[in-house]
Parts: sequence; C-alpha cells; structure tokens
Amino acid sequence: MPGHVPAPVPDRRPLPERDPAPSELRYDRTTGQWVIIAAHRQDRTYRPPATQCPLCPGPTGMTSEVPAPGYDVVVFENRFPSLAGTGIISDPGDDAFVSAAPAGRCEVICFSADHTGSFAGLDIGHARLVVEAWRHRTADLLTRPGVAQVFCFENRGEEIGVTLSHPHGQIYAYPYVTPRTALMLQQARRHRARHGSNLFADLLAREVADGARVISHGELFTVFVPFAARWPVEVHIYPNRLVRNITELTGAELDEFAVTYRDVLRRFDRMYSSPLPYMSALHQYTDAQRDGYFHVELMSIRRSAAKLKYLASAESAMDAFISDVTPETVAARMRELGS
Repeated sequence: MPGHVPAPVPDRRPLPERDPAPSELRYDRTTGQWVIIAAHRQDRTYRPPATQCPLCPGPTGMTSEVPAPGYDVVVFENRFPSLAGTGIISDPGDDAFVSAAPAGRCEVICFSADHTGSFAGLDIGHARLVVEAWRHRTADLLTRPGVAQVFCFENRGEEIGVTLSHPHGQIYAYPYVTPRTALMLQQARRHRARHGSNLFADLLAREVADGARVISHGELFTVFVPFAARWPVEVHIYPNRLVRNITELTGAELDEFAVTYRDVLRRFDRMYSSPLPYMSALHQYTDAQRDGYFHVELMSIRRSAAKLKYLASAESAMDAFISDVTPETVAARMRELGS
C-alpha cells in the first residue's frame, strides 16, 4: 500500500469560525421524513480553477483544506456540512411544524492528491487504502451517540452536480435512518416474516441463478444489474455472504472489494468516449438493523453517448422511475467492457 509520512503545516487561511449549528432539521408531516435545511451551503466553493482547488495539497497552509505537501488519502470534516453536532432525534409528535438540531457529521474523503485522477485510475494498493479509510470512518462514526446510519458516497461529473472536480467522496453520519434505507428495511422485514430468510441474500442468489444480468461472479463478490434497475446505468456490488457494513468484511473480502469496485468504475469509463458521470452509494446497516445487507449501488444518469436522464415530474414528484433501457442490455454491455 502507499504510505506517505504526514508533514502537515498550520492552516493559515483567514477563515470565519465554524457555526456549531449550521443547519436545521425540519419534519415533513406529509411524508414522515426529515428534511435538512442548510442555507449556508449556498456559499460553498463552486467549481474553482485547478490552481485554486481546496482539495489539492497546500504546503503553504494558505490555499487548501489539506495543509501538507502531499498525501495518499485524507479525510476531514466538511467545511460546509449538512449535519453537525451531537444529539438524539426524538419522536416528532403531532405538531404541524417540528424542527430539530442538526446532529450528525459530514466528512470529505480525498482519494488522491492528483487533481486530474479518479478512483478508477488508482493502483490497487491505493484503492485498497481508500476502502480501509471507509472502513475506519464507518467504525468510528457508528460509535458516536445519536448516529443512526453511516453513508459513504461519491458523486463524479459536472452532470451529477459536482462542485469540486478533484477525486473525492463524502461520508455522512445521519441522526436518523434515511427514507430509502427505512423502506428497504421494511421490505426486508416483510420478506423475513413470509419466508424466514434475508431479502437481499435471496435476491442475490436469484440473480446468480438467472445469470442474465450478472456482470461478474467472483469468489467473494458478485456484480450485477438489478432486475428492476431505475437508472440508465445501474450496477450493484454484493459480498457473497451477509454482512451489515464494511467493518464486518474480512481482510480477504476487503482486498477483493477494492479490486471489484475499481473494475466496475473502469468499465464505466470505457462505455463512451468521455468518463461516465456516476453516483456511488455504500448501503450500510447497524447491528440492530439485522435484516440489512451491505452492498454498493452505482448509478449514472447518462442514457447514451449524447443524452442524459433527467429526473422530471414522474421521478421527482412521484418517485415513479421510468427506464429507457433494459437491465439485460446494460449488463451485456458491461460484460463486453471487461473483456
């Protein structure tokens, strides 16, 4: 693995004091969901030139979030967080307008000091170091009071809305279970009540048996396009045994996960003449959420070389996705890109 010896310098930037309560949680009575109001994020750094990138190493201490001459992988608290502070989110009760303090934490993880690089371009030792950082931060954040869910993710590409092009991801520690996770757990509990088994494990077994949407099936991980994929390009990575989050993976599984994850991203970059914009989501669960199953979902809004999928009224207002391609076609194409 890479191994820089840190040589940090003081952060000398004339920055304002951090707001201890930078946002607010508001409860949407119509959906039963929390909404994060973070108005200060309007002022976050927006697509600066490469010479002013705050994620590149800053050996003078005047230009960067990383006041050091170099690094391999670095993690730090987001300067423009959606969530910050400590506390427990209580039952919202019956009041029409309910708000709460923005408990939680938002971190940035930079995959490389190379401003023009990407996760797909990392050597395997470096990729494994990123995976180890995800594991380390997940383990730490899950021990913090009030944290209900740890979410590691990456957005890549201006089409996705990325404001900093430097290769990086983020890690959110939520004080509540997010709506998508709550829905999947509800479905998993229903499945267990009916069949006595884990929903995700059963779906993985069915995908492997069917084979039409499987991209790769290794000793420890399986990659496939889900039967009911919602995005033009949607790929899931599952460990072949049930674990609830990345901290439960063995050393061998972490090694294969790094190889598998990088392989999928390299296939993404071979789909068209320019790199594929994508979102990557690590779905993780706590010990108390026993029906959860750690897996990764990778999604792209690019539906052809020159067309994007926009989430218009059906998807945004009704959460009713309409796909323009068949999952089997995407899986076949992804298999070709690996040959």
